[in-house]
Amino acid sequence: MDVEILARIQFAFTVAFHYIYPPLSIGLGLVMVFMEGQYLRTKDKTYEVLTKFWTKIFALTFGIGVATGIVMEFEFGTNWATYSRFVGDIFGSALAAEGIFAFALESGFLGVLLFGWNKVSPRVHFISTVGVWLGSMFSAIWIVVANSWQQTPAGYHVVGEGINARAEVTDFWAMVFNPSSVERILHVWIGAFLAGAFLIISVHAYYLLKGRHVELSKKAIKIALGVALISSLAQLVTGHASAEVVAEHQPAKLAAMEGHFDENAPADLYLFGWVDKESKEVTGLAIPGGTSFLTHQDFNAPIRGLDSFPQDEIPTQINAVFQFYHIMIAIGMGLIGLTILATFYWWKGNLFDQKWFLKILVISVLLPQIANQVGWFTAEMGRQPWVVYGLLKTSDALSEVVTANQVLFSLILFFIIYALLFTLFIYLLNKKIKHGPDESPLMDQRPRQRDVSNAFSN
Repeated sequence: MDVEILARIQFAFTVAFHYIYPPLSIGLGLVMVFMEGQYLRTKDKTYEVLTKFWTKIFALTFGIGVATGIVMEFEFGTNWATYSRFVGDIFGSALAAEGIFAFALESGFLGVLLFGWNKVSPRVHFISTVGVWLGSMFSAIWIVVANSWQQTPAGYHVVGEGINARAEVTDFWAMVFNPSSVERILHVWIGAFLAGAFLIISVHAYYLLKGRHVELSKKAIKIALGVALISSLAQLVTGHASAEVVAEHQPAKLAAMEGHFDENAPADLYLFGWVDKESKEVTGLAIPGGTSFLTHQDFNAPIRGLDSFPQDEIPTQINAVFQFYHIMIAIGMGLIGLTILATFYWWKGNLFDQKWFLKILVISVLLPQIANQVGWFTAEMGRQPWVVYGLLKTSDALSEVVTANQVLFSLILFFIIYALLFTLFIYLLNKKIKHGPDESPLMDQRPRQRDVSNAFSN
């Protein structure tokens, strides 16, 4: 197999596996902030029990997320040396900012979050929870900024030629606030909120079906459902905003997302379909001129199609881009419907009596994860054949000395190790869920906190 294809598969595999965990950390962190905030406001110990329980699961997702993220940085140097040289100044700035403003904040407060329950006051512990969550949010900012620069480069100039060419930052803030960064950051954040909220909804719906931790679960679902409802509706707005940026700055990607080939004609909006690249036809159900309307508020507005671009500047896997994009949209609309229906049942007062609906909520945890994955597949595959849009093609970004056998061998090893790691994650997660929250009466006091307080008062 071609070394470029293998290198792309390897990186896609490691990124996709890694991206299971950071969204969960961000989403869980947000709901934990609300849970612990409710404890401080109401002094209801059930919220403290919930926060303690989900802190354990947060720690699990956070740890695996950090470990798997490091691997990708090594891959830049091994498989993508030319790419690393070209974007080094850009990525170096973004990753340095992540280390200073995000990871330091996360790691600094993480110890207090995990081990400070009986050593600091409830308010200080709440601050640590907020700090860890904000750190994970800031971390997402700088990673998305770096990726967004690849999609819509800004604030740079290119020095050198050929293999020695590299992009240098000329305006740091123009690089940070490149044309797609804000919309994509918001889109990623909200996707993460949904991932965390639906994990909590899923677990506590499971407890309700089993008749365990009933009162705790009702309160947890109400908090998580509030986050999920607002986030699912907001995702519709941020998704549209991101698509408008794509339409302006990456027209070939937009054309691939909707299977639009005509050089300068109105573009239909497909609800579902199948793209035949050879015949340049799409079979499916479409709203005539729908994409034109969403982009220009005019059903007859022309949209630049794939036929207007050179063949070596359009995505090769057009149907894959089309399918991934539409799966993401379908799941997004499904989550809106699911959260609205759940809210309706909550308003009617019978949400927790709908056994069939609770079963749906149990498996709903998969939906945000799938949507997050296929959304990134759409963004990255739709950018091809460019690794940095308009500046550096993927085929030119490879390391010159790496061989197909080397990449294949490392890919097999990664697959084995990640399979074991995922199995361990599922085992530990399942173990913690089956054990459930600790509702012991010992939760009513923090002895170490009292001792510390007495020491200072004497």
